Amino acid sequence: MTKELKNKKSWGEQMRRGLEFKKKARIILVDDNYEHLSGIKELIEIESDFDVVATATSASVAISLIKKYRPEIVLMDINMPEKDGLTAIAEIEKLDLGVRTIALTGYDDPDLIFRAMKIGAKGYILKTMASAQLIYAIDEVANGKIYLPATLSSRFFEYFQKSFKEETQVISDEENLLNYLTQREEEVLDLLTQGITYKGVAQKLFISETTVKTHVNNIFQKLQVNDRTQAVLYALNNGFLNRRKVKIAI
Repeated sequence: MTKELKNKKSWGEQMRRGLEFKKKARIILVDDNYEHLSGIKELIEIESDFDVVATATSASVAISLIKKYRPEIVLMDINMPEKDGLTAIAEIEKLDLGVRTIALTGYDDPDLIFRAMKIGAKGYILKTMASAQLIYAIDEVANGKIYLPATLSSRFFEYFQKSFKEETQVISDEENLLNYLTQREEEVLDLLTQGITYKGVAQKLFISETTVKTHVNNIFQKLQVNDRTQAVLYALNNGFLNRRKVKIAI
């Protein structure tokens, strides 16, 4: 065997191992309708490279499976007997395992969307979605983004704006807690509002993930919130995006 042939074989072996080593996002599916659950599982296995590691027909079983397999993605049916999907999503968030949950439902109710996203869901998809759109939604969330179908986005924000006007009063500029953020904290918060993960923020700002978490903790304290979702909502409610546009323009 010539040296050139050996090199080609070695390179091919490295490529094969590299492809095998490349980690596929692992998914757990949760739906009390077994037929629908099986259909989604088959769809994902045929149309994508995602790895469905487990399925469950109840939220309680799903929580146990999540602790066991620690998947990257969970598709959670919202409407289930005994323990509903919203309660399950809240429990998953408390586990703090880095699981990204997508709410799965047959209802396009803006109130339901708002509640799901508020407690930590990273996406909201309808059971009636086309297969290609479903795979795209999972891929988006797996890559650290937030997903809402275009048909639901406008309804969600209309509901959000209406709820905010009804439940809160406009905070004057002097009372706006955003004024206490440093420039770097504003940069971090800006990326969080885009649905970017801590790791993604670190890469974009050329800082360590530990430093990002330090900035995030400072943001939580200054905005008087307890988690990322509350911080993003506070920012959106109090003109953060407009402030950023003005500063960037200057």
